[in-house]
Amino acid sequence: RFSAQSLLRFLGFVFLGTAAAQALGGVLVILMFKNYSYLFQESYLSLPGWLAIATALILLPTGVMASSTSIKSSRYQQGTLMYLLLLLLCLEVSSAVLASVYSIRTASQLETTMGYLIYQHNVSCSQDPGSRAVDVMQRKLQCCGVHNYTDWLKATTTSWHLPAQVPESCCKEKYSRCRGHLSLLEQLSQEGCLKKLEDQLRFVMLYVFWCCTVLSILELLAGVSNGILMRHQPFYDFLIL
Repeated sequence: RFSAQSLLRFLGFVFLGTAAAQALGGVLVILMFKNYSYLFQESYLSLPGWLAIATALILLPTGVMASSTSIKSSRYQQGTLMYLLLLLLCLEVSSAVLASVYSIRTASQLETTMGYLIYQHNVSCSQDPGSRAVDVMQRKLQCCGVHNYTDWLKATTTSWHLPAQVPESCCKEKYSRCRGHLSLLEQLSQEGCLKKLEDQLRFVMLYVFWCCTVLSILELLAGVSNGILMRHQPFYDFLIL
């Protein structure tokens, strides 16, 4: 019983410390899909992020309760803790599964969506949502084209005045006078946007996935420890436990 109590208290402090890490993962996911909303048009893709934030909020009272639970704690406190751990486990598993599935699903759609936006890009209309989304993406990621700058040469429907030219959003930040001329390749970003965006997406989703997986294991340990304490404090009023 003493070992179970000590482990439960330790896990309570761990829950308090990891709440911030869990919230960070949720914010990263939400911002990822918000910043590139034109590429990820399905609003439900940010669901793992919202679940992670909800989990972080529930982790705080759970951590406080777990760290203050003792062998002689009331049946109501131990029962409430068990319910919170069960709720957290459901949220963590759901968030981890969604992060894994959405990561694979969105990665397979990115190349097609980005290729279409580049093909439809209109340099003469800066207010066009698709064109603006491409320019914002290339400036943020410091990239050019889907795989590299040559993708712009294949976009035959774009309205360039000069054939050997790419959008100014392909220019590196340090070249303020860059106009996207291919004769000055050193002024242009050489990497494609697809790989950079996929790397960002993979990092964010893996971060959420492993946070949820590790916390799920810790919550199971906390549940077992709390269950050991509950055996010595029978819950006649809560037989469902």
